[in-house]
Amino acid sequence: MTYQALYRVFRPQRFADVVGQEHVTKTLQSALLQNKISHAYLFSGPRGTGKTSAAKILAKAVNCEHAPTSEPCNTCSACIGITNGSIPDVLEIDAASNNGVDEIRDIREKVKFAPTSVRYKVYIVDEVHMLSIGAFNALLKTLEEPPKHVIFILATTEPHKIPPTIISRCQRFDFRRIQLPSIVSRLRQVLDAQQVKASDEALLAIARAADGGMRDALSLLDQAISFSNEEVMLEDVLTMTGAVSSSMLATVVQAIHEKDVAKALQLVEQFMNQGKDPNRLLEDLIFYYRDLLIYKTAPHLQKGGVAIDPVFQQLAQFVSVPAIYETIETLNKSQQEMKWTNHSRIFLEVALVKLCQQEQASSNSELLIKKIEKLETELQRLKEQGIPITEKEHAPAPAKKTAKPSRTNAYKTPVGRIYEILKQATHQDLALIKSHWGGILDTLKQQNKVSHAALLQETEPVAASPQAFVLKFKYEIHCKMAADNTNGVKENLESILFDLTHRRFEMVAVPDEEWGKIREEFIREKGVHREKEQEEEDALITEAKRLFGEQLLEIKE
Repeated sequence: MTYQALYRVFRPQRFADVVGQEHVTKTLQSALLQNKISHAYLFSGPRGTGKTSAAKILAKAVNCEHAPTSEPCNTCSACIGITNGSIPDVLEIDAASNNGVDEIRDIREKVKFAPTSVRYKVYIVDEVHMLSIGAFNALLKTLEEPPKHVIFILATTEPHKIPPTIISRCQRFDFRRIQLPSIVSRLRQVLDAQQVKASDEALLAIARAADGGMRDALSLLDQAISFSNEEVMLEDVLTMTGAVSSSMLATVVQAIHEKDVAKALQLVEQFMNQGKDPNRLLEDLIFYYRDLLIYKTAPHLQKGGVAIDPVFQQLAQFVSVPAIYETIETLNKSQQEMKWTNHSRIFLEVALVKLCQQEQASSNSELLIKKIEKLETELQRLKEQGIPITEKEHAPAPAKKTAKPSRTNAYKTPVGRIYEILKQATHQDLALIKSHWGGILDTLKQQNKVSHAALLQETEPVAASPQAFVLKFKYEIHCKMAADNTNGVKENLESILFDLTHRRFEMVAVPDEEWGKIREEFIREKGVHREKEQEEEDALITEAKRLFGEQLLEIKE
């Protein structure tokens, strides 16, 4: 006999074998026992989660010789015939290759005839979203009122592409991604049946790589068994899938925490020499930091993720939650940028260097906060001891008191650019931007750009021209962050505004304390300019009267 893949050998033959979809199987079993069988079903969900298998099990259950029953017996002639595909009354149709109107019309003609071998004719239409609009229209009436002996089971991975008129005529069941523990348990059953050994770490790595699909997990297990010698080990799975072990990821995270740029780049070089994919490495890092965050904030939710070893616990103790937030945001941004470049390794290296610098800045801030807390504690202790603390004792010298501190990092307001906007400003443009400002903040929250939304929370558009607008910030530091495009705030804001208004506006930031002065100065200059124009106009009229006389002169405003 030729070799069969594991996902074919261990395809579920009963509802009890369908893993991780109890909400579907329980409902179908109850309907079978009560003889409440619908004429049309829609099974939707990610690939490899059991949609087609559940459809064939349902076809066997309704046609089983022991019906009504919650499970097919798999021993009667009907069950055996449906399993091996020898009964013509149960048809499995691939809509990807049979998506035309003619194929659906052929089905419409054949549904009228009674089944020859079993009780019900069952049509299982896989990837039904691939049907053309004409094919859907041809199926519509038949799907609504089919003969009593016909059952339609539609399966799809993209239900949003199916017309609502089709969905409304079906009982819909949404299949979920299968949880890691369920996949590992099923893989262990398959290995026991195959008499193959495998480590728990290897099975967990396979389950994570399968991304919630049992068929993908069985295919990876099949490949791992062929790749390994006697026992499937973690190293075999990592080599096969291109993933990185938790211990190596912990080494990278530790290098970032210790601000060791050289070590982080050396690890990247080592991974690249092993043939690892930069995109996959970045994704594994994001998941590792996610596991750190869950372990620190809600440890009871840590299920089936990374191994909780002493190194992981030590990193969870040292890495702060704000640092994890910043790291995940930086890695996610780099991952998005990788999709549009052919040099993904460079983006990975830049991301690691940036993370080391962010971690250093975070550590400096934490150290400064600790020093301030220590000084406040010492001051409170002196007050409790009755030692008088006067402002005179701590006041600086008079010369230093009058000197203004240098503000090298202060925000430089673009006064000239704001004047240009004010000269062309209109009430219509300002009203347009203000009317969409709430929508901009809502869009940022939907994009999970919480930091951007927080930065723009206390802002207000105060002037707008056809090409640009002035945005007033309550705090100067927020104004500087937005103007410098820190974390892409300015670019993202202008992009969302373009999507909402279909017009390209440039954002110019101004602090609240500066806006009042700039506005008053502009109004004052504008008034002086008008006075000069009026004086020039009066002089011109006087000269005209002298040359031509008042009788021949007519003045029009």
